[in-house]
Amino acid sequence: MKVLRQCCGIDVSMDALDVVLMTLQEDFELKIVSSGHFANTKKDIKKLMNWVKRHQLNDLPLQVVMEATGVYHEQLAYALYDNGFELAVVLPNKVANYCRSTDVRRIDDKISARHIAEFGLLKKIDNWTKPHASLLKLKGLSREREQLLNERTRAKNQQHAKEHMAEVDKFTLKRAKQHIKFLDKLIGQVETQMKEIVDQTPWLKKKIEYISSLKGVGFITAAIVIAETNGFNLIRNSRQLVCYAGYDINNKQSGTSVNTKARISHKGNKHIRKALYFPALTAVQHDEPLSNFYNRLFDRQKIKMKSYVAVQRKLLILIYTLWKKEERYNPEYFKDKFLLEQPREATLTELDQVRS
Repeated sequence: MKVLRQCCGIDVSMDALDVVLMTLQEDFELKIVSSGHFANTKKDIKKLMNWVKRHQLNDLPLQVVMEATGVYHEQLAYALYDNGFELAVVLPNKVANYCRSTDVRRIDDKISARHIAEFGLLKKIDNWTKPHASLLKLKGLSREREQLLNERTRAKNQQHAKEHMAEVDKFTLKRAKQHIKFLDKLIGQVETQMKEIVDQTPWLKKKIEYISSLKGVGFITAAIVIAETNGFNLIRNSRQLVCYAGYDINNKQSGTSVNTKARISHKGNKHIRKALYFPALTAVQHDEPLSNFYNRLFDRQKIKMKSYVAVQRKLLILIYTLWKKEERYNPEYFKDKFLLEQPREATLTELDQVRS
């Protein structure tokens, strides 16, 4: 029987790597070639790569597929990429949805690796590429900054509560204020380091300047969006980007009894949505086309937050467009070519063919 494709599925955990090599036959039967178990260490990763080379069919291309499991898959992904393997990193929920479509009811690491391999054989998945060093550093620093901001918010809330207590120790209050000042200092250091990384990368600095021409979108917002999307590396169009950020619309309708309200999925990258919250508020105040867009939506549905979310999605698509076209934002073109349409859900979709 002729073999059409081969795929290696890897289930990654903190300490272990379970591997299953499978093939897709001419009659569309899925066949397990071999399976293995390795430790998630540099030494065993080398053994895993040698194992794959020994068992793969040399006359067919091989794609290695794994789930994105926090940071535990990164060491393996970098090693495979540096050694020339075709690698795909998929979201766990996609594999989980495939697992629910099978008849298997018991799940362990080996079965999970088999499902990942089957998913890779039955689906066409884009190959993963190693992030640019500057983008990788930016992503780490932007998330560190977000954690520090959350901690500062908690500290300010605690200080506020202490100030309104019936009796409060003055030294306790002093230490609370010192803690907030310390967090402010750390946040400033992180932001300075982010700017230094961008200044040392000319092509990245140039693109961020284009994006920052959007009113409401400053350096930090642009850096977060670019870092979280890895420079839009695997983003093929604006619709895919909208789904990646969790701005896609979920609406379930069936017959006459089921008709749920349309809501965004919230299943995408929460860091992008959080970064675009305040820029959307600013853009509505200072950018005429986006302000008109917001007013038209609000007049139609009378829900402020829903209208602001639509502006966030619009900003994200504009950022993607400016990044791809390497042009500054032109509000007159945007106003003339886009906002003259009648308000409808379709106005929240693609912009990648619109010159900004």
